[in-house]
Amino acid sequence: MNTLIGLLIIAIGSFGQSCSYVPINKVKQWSWESFWLVQGIFAWLLFPLLGAMLAVPAGSSLPELWSSGGAIPAIAYGALWGIGGLTFGLSMRYLGVALGQSISLGTCAAFGTLFPAIFAGKDLWHGEGLMLLTGVCITLTGIAIIGYAGSLRSQSMSQKEKTAAIKDFALTKGLLVALLAGVMSACFALGLDAGTPIKEAALSNGVKPLYAGLPVIFLVTLGGFCTNAAYCIQQNIKNHTGKEYLSVKGSTFANNLLFCALAGVLWYSQFFGLEMGKSFLTDSPALLAFSWSILMSLNVVFSNLWGILLKEWKGCSPRTIRVLVIGLITLVASIVAVAMAQA
Repeated sequence: MNTLIGLLIIAIGSFGQSCSYVPINKVKQWSWESFWLVQGIFAWLLFPLLGAMLAVPAGSSLPELWSSGGAIPAIAYGALWGIGGLTFGLSMRYLGVALGQSISLGTCAAFGTLFPAIFAGKDLWHGEGLMLLTGVCITLTGIAIIGYAGSLRSQSMSQKEKTAAIKDFALTKGLLVALLAGVMSACFALGLDAGTPIKEAALSNGVKPLYAGLPVIFLVTLGGFCTNAAYCIQQNIKNHTGKEYLSVKGSTFANNLLFCALAGVLWYSQFFGLEMGKSFLTDSPALLAFSWSILMSLNVVFSNLWGILLKEWKGCSPRTIRVLVIGLITLVASIVAVAMAQA
């Protein structure tokens, strides 16, 4: 029962993340860099900080908790992850929500699961390590199938149809950006792993397992915010878009702020849910280690459902849709396979 509860919590957080990019369409008169910076303040600073405060032991403070060890590496990995987060946004700009998230998150799922295991010296050819490797291989197969569906979609659409569905559609550029985003985004998992002493300190001071990992998430997102903020500000200066923030009407500013906040809290929900869900998976070591890949795989599934609702796959042939569905089923199969092997 605990395993089912943990997976359900992770799935709810994943659904929130997949919804986080929908508010982009509601932001008005702001360029991409302006929107990305403002939503980042909510997604990577404000809400993670509020979450971290839930894990402060009685009579202690966040700085004291962070001094337990691992804070600097967590921030450093976060800065590297920030590059992935930055290119992640660009991948959806060039490929759309469905395909952009599929390629980026699928690559992130694989590397984010394997990197911590490899760095920890886990044997990937036997026992739990082999289960992880098998799950990742199935995940990558699903992503490859979805990528093939995206290629079929691109071949069957005219340039006019592509730009109607996705304004800046560019398949080759988008695929390269999405792959880079996935590899760099995997550093988030390494940041969480580096912050383990902080999580252990919280647990030893009576913090509930549901919340113990939240202070580490803030450190990782803080590093990511620094990377993204530097780029967005540079783009504001280069494109002379810095004046956009306050030059819009008051109602438009309020609208943009509201949808940036909504995007931020929905994005953060994936990691809030991941940490809460993991607390129910402690009796299933392989599932616990595979939890990162579970989150990313579910993100891909939900993002493609949003892609269908947003009509990004409109006009595709039945064959393309069948290939897409097979890819999504394969991703879900990776979760089921590890869960059954652990049972």
